[in-house]
Amino acid sequence: MKKIDIPVEGMTCASCVTRVEKIIGKFEGVRNVNVNLASERVSFEVENDNFDLESVAEAVQDYGYKLKLDSSADKIRYLSSDGSPLKEKDEYFEEIKKDFFLSLILTIPLFTISMLGDYSFFQSLWPFSVDYTNKILLILTTPIIFVAGKRFFKIFWSNLKHFSAEMNSLVAIGSGAAYGYSTVATLFPETVSLHGDLPHVYFETAGVIITLILMGKLLEHNAKRKTNSAIKKLMELKPKTARILVGEIETEIQISELKTGDIIVIRPGDKIPADGIINWGSSAIDEAMITGESIPVEKNIGSKVISGTININGAFNFKVTEAGDNTVLAQIIRLVEQAQSSKPPIQKMVDKIASVFVPVVVLFAIAIFVVWLLIGGDNSFSTALINFVAVLIIACPCALGLATPTAIIVGSGLGASNGILIRNGESLELAQKITTIIFDKTGTLTEGKPAVTEILPMNISEDELLQLCASLESQSGHPIAAAIVEAAKSKNISLSKPESFQNLSGFGLTGIVEEKAIISGNLNLMSEYSIKVDKAGKQFEDLSAGGKTVIYIAIDGELKGMIAIEDKLKETSVKAIEELNRMDIKTVMLTGDNKSTAESIARKVGISDFRAEVLPEGKANIVKEFQSKGEVVAMVGDGINDSPALAQADVGIAIGTGTDVAIETAQITLVQGNLLSVSKAINLSRYTIRTIKQNLFWAFIYNTVGIPLAAMGLLNPMIGALAMSLSSVSVVSNSLRLKRTKL
Repeated sequence: MKKIDIPVEGMTCASCVTRVEKIIGKFEGVRNVNVNLASERVSFEVENDNFDLESVAEAVQDYGYKLKLDSSADKIRYLSSDGSPLKEKDEYFEEIKKDFFLSLILTIPLFTISMLGDYSFFQSLWPFSVDYTNKILLILTTPIIFVAGKRFFKIFWSNLKHFSAEMNSLVAIGSGAAYGYSTVATLFPETVSLHGDLPHVYFETAGVIITLILMGKLLEHNAKRKTNSAIKKLMELKPKTARILVGEIETEIQISELKTGDIIVIRPGDKIPADGIINWGSSAIDEAMITGESIPVEKNIGSKVISGTININGAFNFKVTEAGDNTVLAQIIRLVEQAQSSKPPIQKMVDKIASVFVPVVVLFAIAIFVVWLLIGGDNSFSTALINFVAVLIIACPCALGLATPTAIIVGSGLGASNGILIRNGESLELAQKITTIIFDKTGTLTEGKPAVTEILPMNISEDELLQLCASLESQSGHPIAAAIVEAAKSKNISLSKPESFQNLSGFGLTGIVEEKAIISGNLNLMSEYSIKVDKAGKQFEDLSAGGKTVIYIAIDGELKGMIAIEDKLKETSVKAIEELNRMDIKTVMLTGDNKSTAESIARKVGISDFRAEVLPEGKANIVKEFQSKGEVVAMVGDGINDSPALAQADVGIAIGTGTDVAIETAQITLVQGNLLSVSKAINLSRYTIRTIKQNLFWAFIYNTVGIPLAAMGLLNPMIGALAMSLSSVSVVSNSLRLKRTKL
């Protein structure tokens, strides 16, 4: 499946979202269509590379919307840094502004003349008759309807051809009805007059409705652009050029020309243009925009540097390991974009409501018109018309469509600025419901850099024991193996290449080194090979009680010693567990260590529930066990063997300093690897969902209160237009409050 992500123009409310999704979803081979009203974009998957996007664009345009295709790009992507085509969007903004000011200039005299026309002091100053005044009002209103307000009527006509309706339809019907009736009453008064008097006209209603809604769109559009500031800031982290060393000569090239292996020269104040490893020099680097950590990080030869971070004071060169779309920054941007374009379950419910809301409102407004026509007395038609227009205008579901996506966009952006990457809206909604968090030990609660603390030989020299064990362990990529090899190197012990080697995941290693059969691993591995370990029992218990991992080494079928390894707890682990305990979230630790070691580490970190001697394939089963008890489970891990458990968990949380496989499997990634970010991620979810619920409350309250008032004749259509416009602005503004939230 190929994912396509493109901007779409012309959407105004939740009904538009549903309609665009249905139009695109009807095409063969299209799956997972998602439309985001706040960012004005649509994403969907297609089965082949030859998919005809032009046909989709034509179908969407037939309904009054417009897809912005970038035909020059080999991959459909956003055309600017904030998730939409900046030039096009600015033109759209300018177009709304131009229409609004035209409408406003004409509405001021229109409203003034209409409102003051019944007062005697105005009549004494105004030289024109009522008939002539109505014609002036007609002249003022016509450009408002057909020039400034043409967008509403164009989309209404497109909808009408397909027997559908949305926010533009309500505005067009409402303002069009007021304008149409008033025009007939002005030009052919005898056709609507009951007693020979000149009928009342409602030009000001039609004009003010268009003006206020355009004002609302202007404010809403401006506010929506601010919601995407996080993505914009991330995009702006990319420098335009880079200085590379070609031989001894510095050459400046475009960042798009960078490739793996290039040597880049960095000076104080420079932005890092790619991921890489320092091969000369040292410095302190500001990684705040990537990790959320405000304190600069010291970097030396061999240190990794990340694209988009800023060099503070030193100078260095580094070798590019990843460039372009493969950098950490590019991955972060993709994850944030993915989250912002996705829908949480709460939004899907809103979409279902919106799909039937507008047609129901139109039918209800017609019913209200008929009722007032029957009970309105002498002015029944005028009363019915005004109440009909009021119901249509106050019912526009603009705010409904913006309630969820604006909060998701701001929330995911806030997360990114704190080093917390949310994969999708569903995960963001689910994280607030977490009741149990399961932590992998190595590399998650601990630093993942174990070191040898004791070597205990038995009837063999310490150096020989270490040499044979390290030679075998050198073939493994496990952190414990790396610690043993590092201990041998520190003593300048030369290693031999094993004649044979077997990795028994979760147990240890076996092999032949210098014609000796070596078994290196845990107690279970010794039992498997019937190695007697009784004589080491007391030492083993003492080391395990101290939280150390003990590796047995057997040579030619006999126990020859033990190596004790310690992996220090991360500085943030204890505080992170304390914070989760305060939040009444149950914490569990998983480890392959024996029970004594596991108990010691769990006690140090403050976790009461732990599982020891867990094999890699057993982690997912433990997640299932808690889920079967009705718990909402999060799994926090960093290794490849954590991936099944991360996938099984309701919310998988990957340590960003871990493997790409774990990060790709998880729903939430902690870029910095700071465990305090686990509670921050949960708080982010809580604050975002709370904001969504507040937004939905305000979106619904306008309709819930306004529609009955309009139906009873207690709401002027102009007030309804103002309320409807402000509802959208209030929802977006409430979402923007999230940006200032302290996690």
